[in-house]
Amino acid sequence: MTADGGGATADVRLARAWLSRAVEPGSVAMWQFVTEAGPVVAAEALRAGRAPAAVQALVGARAQEDVSLDDLARVQRSGGRLVVPEDDEWPAAALHCLTLAALRQQTDDGSRPRDRTTSLVPPLALWVRGDRPLDDLVDRSVALVGSRASTAYGEHVAGELAHGLGERGWTTVSGGAFGIDAAAHRGSLAAGAPTVVVLACGVDRAYPSGHSALFARVLEDGALVSEWPPGCAPLRHRFLVRNRLIAALTRGTVVVEAAARSGAQATAHRARDLGRSVMAVPGPVTSARSVGCHELLRDTERGATLVTTAADVVETVGRVGEDLAAPAERPASARDSLSDVARRVLDACPVRAGVSPERLATVAGCEVLDVLRVLPALELHGLVEWTGTGWRVTPPSRRQ
Repeated sequence: MTADGGGATADVRLARAWLSRAVEPGSVAMWQFVTEAGPVVAAEALRAGRAPAAVQALVGARAQEDVSLDDLARVQRSGGRLVVPEDDEWPAAALHCLTLAALRQQTDDGSRPRDRTTSLVPPLALWVRGDRPLDDLVDRSVALVGSRASTAYGEHVAGELAHGLGERGWTTVSGGAFGIDAAAHRGSLAAGAPTVVVLACGVDRAYPSGHSALFARVLEDGALVSEWPPGCAPLRHRFLVRNRLIAALTRGTVVVEAAARSGAQATAHRARDLGRSVMAVPGPVTSARSVGCHELLRDTERGATLVTTAADVVETVGRVGEDLAAPAERPASARDSLSDVARRVLDACPVRAGVSPERLATVAGCEVLDVLRVLPALELHGLVEWTGTGWRVTPPSRRQ
């Protein structure tokens, strides 16, 4: 993969680089304007102040700033690139759900006012670090999200799920934060599988700073992705805007731990609105960190699917008839193959002193011949033994 991504012309890439800094993501009106006019014409109109008033207001004072060439050079120095819809590696199939959602949000004049943090709209461009094509990375991917203030239980489950998904050839996508996100990324890396971090800041910044080493490991086979150009700070509202990308790029979202109000729960709602699978891991009913998961599971109309293993997740998001989870393993017991009479005779056997077949028949409520018929099978299974004076249950120390 070349540094410039291939596919788009230089003027288109430069225009989208400018738009990514001039416009905060999440505006349906801006996306519609750029889509209809084209990125080059749209950028020129916004810089000249000739765009429709509603769209021009979204740019504001940034219209007079142009550091596009610096942004492209800066991301290239960090080993990254700008991926745009005109590129071959643009994840068009994954992001198509955002296109459909944006079209549903438009009114007759195409400018329905909405909160950017909840709007479902495709990105104008994506800044990416990592050598693998982005569309290939997210083709078979699952989002694992959860609380930053996670418990040991939640981190263990997130790591196990990500590791199991990685072993099955699935990419884990998350936000790179402390807690569940970090556990998911590490679990995927431990399986030797790629993982994708969707950031709310520039891809040249490690946020949180304590994860700089983790992000370096992610870049070995995965990617860092952001809508914001290099150097941009992780402002609070950007995390909420970012959530829709985590939901859209993946085939489903798993919430491992979430409080009653959390970004993880918001990501699950975005995934549900986009028609993606939503899954949740149950936690202790006494844990405040699992309240959000339990609320998702209790929703009778659009509730989440309960999952506990990677196999459950793959069965939910995988191909019908191919990615089925194996039945849960149950401990085998010699009693499983016994007939009704044999079980009754076994239950009638004492644990200490042996008794006669006649006594067993009385307690079990069957004929003596029935007792004599099943005793050899019970003895063969190591369930009963002859004491010399009668039959009793085989002690656990001698049971096979």
